[in-house]
Amino acid sequence: MMTESLRLKAVQKPIIPVIAELIRQNPGTISLGQGVVWYPPPPEVAARVRDFPVDAVLHKYQSVYGIPELVSIIERKLRDENGIDVGEESRIFVTAGGNMAFINALLAITDPGDEVILNLPYYFNHEMAIVMANCQPVLVPTDEQYQLQPALIEAAITPRTRAVVTVSPNNPTGMVYPEEALRAVNRICHERGIYHIHDEAYEYFTYGGTRHFSPGSIAETRRSTISLFSLSKSYGFASWRIGYQVVPAHLSEAINKVQDTVLICPPVVSQYAAIGAMEAGSGYCREKLDDLEAVRNLALDMLRGLGERCVVPESNGAFYFLIRLMTDRTSMDVVERLIRQHKVAAIPGTAFGIEDGCTLRVSYGALQRETVVAGLGRLTEGLKEILD
Repeated sequence: MMTESLRLKAVQKPIIPVIAELIRQNPGTISLGQGVVWYPPPPEVAARVRDFPVDAVLHKYQSVYGIPELVSIIERKLRDENGIDVGEESRIFVTAGGNMAFINALLAITDPGDEVILNLPYYFNHEMAIVMANCQPVLVPTDEQYQLQPALIEAAITPRTRAVVTVSPNNPTGMVYPEEALRAVNRICHERGIYHIHDEAYEYFTYGGTRHFSPGSIAETRRSTISLFSLSKSYGFASWRIGYQVVPAHLSEAINKVQDTVLICPPVVSQYAAIGAMEAGSGYCREKLDDLEAVRNLALDMLRGLGERCVVPESNGAFYFLIRLMTDRTSMDVVERLIRQHKVAAIPGTAFGIEDGCTLRVSYGALQRETVVAGLGRLTEGLKEILD
């Protein structure tokens, strides 16, 4: 019989298209769902694309690793901002976004049946990729404030474990993991002979003096650390699909095989656009943070106005809150009611692996301040009605 893969049947349905379809069915809905920023790429991007050389060579396949000019800019950025000295022990791969960087790493280090530790709540595309690779996600809970618990991570390691995944600043919680906790995870992975895959897609989005830390900067554990980055969030660059990863040099051949098979090379015009974005530099994103922090503070105040009906762990990164609601309703039921009856969307916590209780991810990064405030007004009024 002609059927779809049993492997893919086990993969959860992507939540963003599901919510997008509900929004389409309910015109006028304000989305506090998808995790993108409201601002466009810097003008240097348009300049680079406009000046894209009319050269037949550039319309042919380019290096699997990325075009040399972009790789060079990334290498300088890693050294100056993340404390990561690529050197001879590591290798940079430019990828078609951060998700591809994760898939590259996963396929390079695992075999079917291997285990990969995810901290709960997880980023749903990481869990989906692990299942697609015929591997087993092992879920380790974070604490009440969604912070890492290194002792529980270490206790979850078995002979089949190949990696521990961390995301900081975190999607979906917005939490920023402190340097001490990330160093502890890095040490555990190095000592146990497994990899630490660390996703830094939201590296510039921190508030209130909170500091972002890159585990890849720890020289003595470089052979066991894989660092993932993306331009999508920081530069308003999502549709250009450019990310990159820093991997131990001994994984270069394996990742080369994956990338050459799946992609051959990242789109060259997008790589030229990425050069423009990174020439503008991190200051382009950082100048937007005051506005984002003001919206964050408004969101925090409005959500806390719900009182005991809503628990809001205070996050200092990305542009998310993962709220807990005091109700017996499922998170998807609440989301559907919010969209159909109150014209505002959020993402159910079940998409991130949270099966106990009712949780919603609320994103405040994608809309202008006035629209976010309007959406939060609908959200809080809707929740008051649903939770009463």
